[in-house]
Amino acid sequence: MKFYLNKMEFIDTNLPLDISIPLSNTSENPRAWHVDPPVFEPVMENGFVGSVAKGGRVNFRNIFFNPHGHGTHTECLGHITTEVFSVNNSMKSYFFKAEVITLEPSIQLNDYDQKEDRIILKEDLIQALKGKNCEALVLRSLPNDNSKNQLNYTQTNPAYMHVDCVDVLNQFGIKHLLLDLPSVDREEDGGELVFHHAFWQVPENPQFDKTITELIYVNDSILDGSYILEMQIAPFENDASPSRPVLYEIFGQ
Repeated sequence: MKFYLNKMEFIDTNLPLDISIPLSNTSENPRAWHVDPPVFEPVMENGFVGSVAKGGRVNFRNIFFNPHGHGTHTECLGHITTEVFSVNNSMKSYFFKAEVITLEPSIQLNDYDQKEDRIILKEDLIQALKGKNCEALVLRSLPNDNSKNQLNYTQTNPAYMHVDCVDVLNQFGIKHLLLDLPSVDREEDGGELVFHHAFWQVPENPQFDKTITELIYVNDSILDGSYILEMQIAPFENDASPSRPVLYEIFGQ
C-alpha cells in the first residue's frame, strides 16, 4: 500500500526493510554482557504438557532472555537511572524520518585506559550526515556481514561511539539512535557509560523522549540515504524491550 508523504514522495508498506535480528533459542543467537543463550522451554507441570511434539494439545513455552544482551532492543534513559523508567512510555509516535549511514570505526587510544580501540568519531559522523537533519539515525558499522546475526560480543571489546558524537546528534535533531553494535559505550569503562549519560543528559536534564536501539543488522542491500523508520517495540514496562525497527524506502525523492 502506498502512503504519500507529500505530493511527490511516498512509501510502499508492502516493501518493508527489517533491520532487526530475530530472537532464537540456539547458540547462534547474538549475545553480549556474559549472558547465556536464550531459553525456550515448554511448561510441564501438574500433568500439563506444553508441547505438541511431546503429546500436548498446544505449544505453551516459557521464554527466558535478557533484552540488553540477546539481540535487537530499544532502551530509554531508565537504563541508567535510579528509578527504572519504562521504554513503553518513552515513545509517543512510531514513524520517523531517518538517515542510514555507514561508518568505519577509527583506531584511536581510548579515554579509559589509553589502549587502542575501534571508535566512531565525531568528524566522521558529521561527514556522513552531509548536513541532513532527521529524527532517527541508523548507523551501519564496517566491516558488515551476516556474522553480526550470530556473534557473541562478550569480552571482545567491540567498536563503540565517542561521547563527542552526542553533540552532532543534538545538532542534527536526532532523538532516536540505532546501531549494529552491542552498546554505544565501551564494553569495559569502569561503569562510566559516558555516552549514555550525555545522550540522555542524566542526571542534569533527563531526556525522556530519546531512545537508543542496539544490535540491529543493516544488510548491504540497504543503501545509505533517507528513509521512513517504523519502530515496533514490545510493550514491556521495563527500561528496555525487544524491538523490530523497519525501514521504508522513500520513492520520488
